[in-house]
Amino acid sequence: MLVIEIAPNPNCEPVDMRVFHDLEPPRSVAQVRLEVSGDGRGPQWYAVTGWTAAGSACPALARKVDDSGEGIALLVSGGDAGLRLQPAGRQAPWRLDDPEQRGAPFLLLPGADDLRFT
Repeated sequence: MLVIEIAPNPNCEPVDMRVFHDLEPPRSVAQVRLEVSGDGRGPQWYAVTGWTAAGSACPALARKVDDSGEGIALLVSGGDAGLRLQPAGRQAPWRLDDPEQRGAPFLLLPGADDLRFT
């Protein structure tokens, strides 16, 4: 069982306690493919890292989970302040004040085709 609860922080919106039943051990993730609503570009690859409340990067991990609301999915989670994303190939340092980066509490993806593992 994996519990995710994200307190208010400058990286992303807070999330009340979510409980997931893990079906596989976690694997380290380097990139995720996401479609950002409203940008009209279709799915794009993003570099991803975990983010801590102390303001530093940590590993982003993916694992297959059973979520009562979503069914079987791949959960990508990070630190106690969620995940940090930036366009793939950019290779800029991870920073909260970078306008091309954004935070997310966690991601639920339908399958491994949307992940690149390290």
